[in-house]
Amino acid sequence: MIGKLQCVVLDCHYPAGLAHFYAAVLGGEIDRPDPRWSLDAEWSTVHTPDGMVLGFQRVDDYRPPMWPDPAHPQQLHLDVDVEDLDAAEEKVLALGAVRKAAEPGWRVYVDPAGHPFCLVGPGGGTA
Repeated sequence: MIGKLQCVVLDCHYPAGLAHFYAAVLGGEIDRPDPRWSLDAEWSTVHTPDGMVLGFQRVDDYRPPMWPDPAHPQQLHLDVDVEDLDAAEEKVLALGAVRKAAEPGWRVYVDPAGHPFCLVGPGGGTA
């Protein structure tokens, strides 16, 4: 092993707003003090209940991915396990997500900054 994952970082226009979106989806604490980084208008975090840390970094000329357009690739996406796809979908849509596709067992959305993510139900696959 060379190292261990510190956090997953997503570029965006408004870090605090995207941190609130993902804290509502995944649970967790927004901008918990952490000696590994500073928190300001350029950087926000979510420490999830299972120990994962998501970071959100402000980029002046941020251009969102345009899933599934390969000219603007997704670069990465998050898979979120849920017990009830319909109930989870209702909640993420209310938070500002947009549904892009659906397959048996999973659905693809984009967050308010345009990053793709999937809700994966019991027995579902990944996108």
